[in-house]
Amino acid sequence: MGQQQERLWTKSFLLLTICNLFLFLNLQMLLPSFSPYVKEAFHASDFTVSLVTSLFALAAIVTRFLTAEALQKGKRNVLLFIGLSIATLSTAGYYWCGTISSLLLMRIGFGIGFGMVSTILPTMVSDIIPAKRIGEGIGYFGLSTSLSMSMGPMIGLSLLSGYGFGTLSAVATIIIACIFPLAILNRPAQTTNAPQTKNAAKAEGVGSKTKIMDRKLLLPCFLNLLLSVTYGGLLSFLALFGKEMHISHVGNFFLVNAIAIFVIRPFSGKIFDSKGPMAVLIPGALLVVLGLTNLSFSTTTLSLMVSAVFYGLGYGMIQPSIQAWMIKEVSPEMRGMANGMFFNSLDLGVAIGAMLLGSVAMETSYTIMYRTSALFMVLFLLIYSVAATLRVRRIKNQPLREDTSA
Repeated sequence: MGQQQERLWTKSFLLLTICNLFLFLNLQMLLPSFSPYVKEAFHASDFTVSLVTSLFALAAIVTRFLTAEALQKGKRNVLLFIGLSIATLSTAGYYWCGTISSLLLMRIGFGIGFGMVSTILPTMVSDIIPAKRIGEGIGYFGLSTSLSMSMGPMIGLSLLSGYGFGTLSAVATIIIACIFPLAILNRPAQTTNAPQTKNAAKAEGVGSKTKIMDRKLLLPCFLNLLLSVTYGGLLSFLALFGKEMHISHVGNFFLVNAIAIFVIRPFSGKIFDSKGPMAVLIPGALLVVLGLTNLSFSTTTLSLMVSAVFYGLGYGMIQPSIQAWMIKEVSPEMRGMANGMFFNSLDLGVAIGAMLLGSVAMETSYTIMYRTSALFMVLFLLIYSVAATLRVRRIKNQPLREDTSA
């Protein structure tokens, strides 16, 4: 019985991981493809293009808070199918949008559905992973997101250029609709990590304002937001940058970027475990700065791919390390709150990046925009360096205070 409880690769775990892959594949196929489509179909400004990303992300952020609260009342499967229905109908609705206003409305609808499903799936999977293998399980589950990052943008941009936006939206609709039968096949398993009592729920912060946000997580959340601002600029405007610079096969940037993330993640995790966040975050931020700066000077496909390698290595070092940092800062009962803060800071950063960098591009150029994007990582380095220095000083002074008080 004990060995059975320690199993990770169960039927439910595999089904939920595939569901997560399809959900994020839908997202990643459409995000970078919207920019050239909206520009061409609606003759929209860069700021309007940025709204396609930012309104979706903001809707997802708000929905996550409401969904997390609703999950405490049970009925996960009901909420899952409601969210899936909203996301599927919104994706199908893109095809029928004849105005930019209706398209933005569909994006908000998709943000609501995506926010629900992207909250419920990780909650369901965390409840079936054995407590002693929670880090390993979440790591494998998260690889489905990384895989979608590698395939989605390339597939989406290829379908858009080869067959048009109608075909792209149809394929994306089919992909997310495939989650329905997989979710039906999934049988509710005994939860190993879910709180079983009201007291346990209170321990997770339900109904407690002090547990909704932990002050210890504000620094890593803000650093994650700064990193996500740069990713928002890539998702929203890389295809348009490629057109401006006459660079072909821009979608391959995301493939090379994801491969670099896959390569670096195992090594960065070990470095983080042995030497702490500083050994990973500082070199990672420098690599992202290098990638974005090189991107701003890129005029060839080769140069674009080199930028993707640098950016992917840096991103792959920083983001999982920040998530691990946040999880380590809280008790096991508070990991759900920590993950919620992590993903919301990611979505908020993408939304801010799309809007802010879109405004920069509108006033200058995409080249200047990506150099501006690199400055956010310079700010990342400054803030983290100051915070790390203050923490070291505080730790050094702590024994002196204890001796004095003694």
